[in-house]
Amino acid sequence: MPLILIAVFVAIAVFCGLAFFLVMVVSERSPAEAKLAALRAGIDPVEEAEPEVNFDVHDVLAVITRPLAPFREWLRSRDDELSYRLGLAGYRKPEDPDTFLSIKLLSPVIGILLATFAGPQNFLFAAAAMGVGGFFVPDILLFRAIGRRKLKIGMALPDVLDLLVICMEAGLGLDQATLRIGKEIEEVYPELSEELLTIGYEQRAGKPRLEAWRSMSDRVDLDTVRQFVAMLVQTERLGTPIARALSQFADSLRTKRLLLAEEQAAKTTVKLIFPLAIFIFPALFIVLLGPGVLTVLKTLENAGN
Repeated sequence: MPLILIAVFVAIAVFCGLAFFLVMVVSERSPAEAKLAALRAGIDPVEEAEPEVNFDVHDVLAVITRPLAPFREWLRSRDDELSYRLGLAGYRKPEDPDTFLSIKLLSPVIGILLATFAGPQNFLFAAAAMGVGGFFVPDILLFRAIGRRKLKIGMALPDVLDLLVICMEAGLGLDQATLRIGKEIEEVYPELSEELLTIGYEQRAGKPRLEAWRSMSDRVDLDTVRQFVAMLVQTERLGTPIARALSQFADSLRTKRLLLAEEQAAKTTVKLIFPLAIFIFPALFIVLLGPGVLTVLKTLENAGN
């Protein structure tokens, strides 16, 4: 029975590999995309005879997981907040939910294939453990990506607020300063740069300023960003100078970041207890007490003789 299961899983792996190869080789641009690409390059579309290969990982996963489409739709119907969680991690393309669900459905298959290396005796246990683990691994990685993105945005916010203050004191308005800073920090803080540029695009499309900033706080889902947006709303309603409020808010965020660093430093003394007790103290006991124990054993052996 285990040999039959191994043969089935190897056949599935070969099928997935062949599907991946066929998508890479056969996938071509649509005629409309080929004509648009030729026009952008200044080439006559009639003269372009050879179609170019357009490789996309989304298309590959869509072909491989096509038999699993009903399960993917079922998972999508059971999880209404999947697109929101992917947006928190920075994955906001329309095809990203399908890609995530495809990976989630393929992960148990890959885990079961890897379980074949455990041998015939332990195959069933290893397949069950790795299959269930593979199903939840994409969710764990997604939550880790959300946490990393929030941390990067929170660490970048005080510096960006200082830049906003400098730009506004130089004569730029809040909207122009937001676009300028979003372009300037793209290499250093790409996550926050994306959010600032999105605000600018939404305002160009006709969205009010405060609504655009509130949308950013919803997309990021970070307390400091919500406090910042609430401060902007308050200054807009009361008519207070925005530059002064931004400066004070940046100072408070920097103080909070310093207190957080001090808190993490204070926790290191407690965290050092475990490596000391597990690794360092046993080695010290062996080095200090080992010679004495050997001497006592040798003395007892001589006394017995």
